[in-house]
Amino acid sequence: MKRSLLACVVAGALTAAPAHAVLTVFDPSNYSQNILTAANTLETINNQVRQLQNDALNLTKLPFSALQQLRARTQAVNQLIQQAQGLAFSVQQMEADFARLYPQEYSATISGSQMAIDARTRWRNSLEALRTAAQVQAQAVKNLPADEQTLADLVDRSQSAVGALQAVQTTNQLLALQARQAMQSQQLKATQDRASAMEQARQVAVQERSREVRRRFQGQGSVYTPQAVNFYGM
Repeated sequence: MKRSLLACVVAGALTAAPAHAVLTVFDPSNYSQNILTAANTLETINNQVRQLQNDALNLTKLPFSALQQLRARTQAVNQLIQQAQGLAFSVQQMEADFARLYPQEYSATISGSQMAIDARTRWRNSLEALRTAAQVQAQAVKNLPADEQTLADLVDRSQSAVGALQAVQTTNQLLALQARQAMQSQQLKATQDRASAMEQARQVAVQERSREVRRRFQGQGSVYTPQAVNFYGM
């Protein structure tokens, strides 16, 4: 009887065991796939972080600007031109003065003293035009070392640029330097050409004045004809 009861208990325990037991199953294939997925996700995150860092560098502004210095040098040359004496750079004023001081021919109403005054004014205009050209040349020579230093600074900034924005800003400033030098060359040529034109116009006016003086000296009347004079009424 005891043996039958023990057998029943053992049988019952064996029958109930699967309902309460926890079995762990390891799948190598699934584990490898999970590791690969995690690695890919981590790489994607790292790439996004690097992209954000690159974007931040590309948006970093250049801590250097030469535009104010370039503008100051250009204004220095412009100021010399604006202060130029003699024939004005203004088109309307220049045409009026030119027509008066450099006439194609002198009218009979213009006195000899006025022609002398105009000749003096023309000489002074040529002198002032040469002076302005020399001043602009001197300012251009003065700007040259500063331009060289600016060029060196911009090249250094370009080589050490940390992002696209800094590289673009450096390039823009290099182009601005090139444009300023081109403008200075135009200003220098303009003053030199002006001085040359003033001198050529003065020489033409001298020839016209000489022709008018000679015409007035010769006069418009009949040529004098000598005649015999009788002092004793005989």
